[in-house]
Amino acid sequence: MLHSPEPLIDIGLNLASKAFEGEQEAVLQRAQEAGVQHCILTGTDLSASEQVAELCQQYTKSFPGMLYSTAGVHPHHASEWNTSSSDAIRALAALPQVVAIGETGLDFNRNFSTPEEQQRAFEAQLQLAAELRLSVFMHERDAHQRQLEILREYRDHLVDGVIHCFTGSKQALFNYLDMDLHIGITGWVCDERRDTELQKLVKNIPLERLMLESDAPYLLPRNIDPMPKDLKKSRRNEPAFLPWVLKEMSRHYGLSEEEIAVGTTATAKRFFRF
Repeated sequence: MLHSPEPLIDIGLNLASKAFEGEQEAVLQRAQEAGVQHCILTGTDLSASEQVAELCQQYTKSFPGMLYSTAGVHPHHASEWNTSSSDAIRALAALPQVVAIGETGLDFNRNFSTPEEQQRAFEAQLQLAAELRLSVFMHERDAHQRQLEILREYRDHLVDGVIHCFTGSKQALFNYLDMDLHIGITGWVCDERRDTELQKLVKNIPLERLMLESDAPYLLPRNIDPMPKDLKKSRRNEPAFLPWVLKEMSRHYGLSEEEIAVGTTATAKRFFRF
């Protein structure tokens, strides 16, 4: 197992995923052994937001101070948004382990919910984040222009925001940075087949705006070497593989793994206000 030279923070772990069912404790143990100090568990709808908040509580004694969570509704689930959704998220946000609103945003790539439904849910969650003075954990896919327009209306009222799993263009990156937003980088940067553009772009992200994430169980880093046979088959990512994202970032960013680990950890602690 590759171990990070300095403690890391995984800002996006889908621990409520069925892929981890019955194995959460082992997954967290391996994460610690790899040098991952904290994990932010992602809430993707109201049910998942409740589950990840409960997981934080469940593992308080086994992994003290390691787990935090977000509460929100992903654009894929925006059609589920109703008049009681804001109250449900507000109640979850009152829990000490909940450190951000989200995952929210726009996804015009798949449109599992209509653009109109997505925009309604996104704006409602931005209003909540502004009211509750919490950072926003955001998704965006093929919707940069509209997401930017909506964010311009709310940015002055938001304490902080991160575009998680960034895979966009140079213009999109600079637009988000110009809005004083943070950028989350995943194992996508390790995939030479589909995103050499991202590899070229990451050096433009200031260290004080950069954070790392596994987005596990998705986006297994392709640079894991050697890649175990069972991993080749399952393709299940874990936070324990975050040091491979760090390793790849060091190649393209121009700083050592130690410097990036120290910098991104400090950025995440500020962002989530640990």
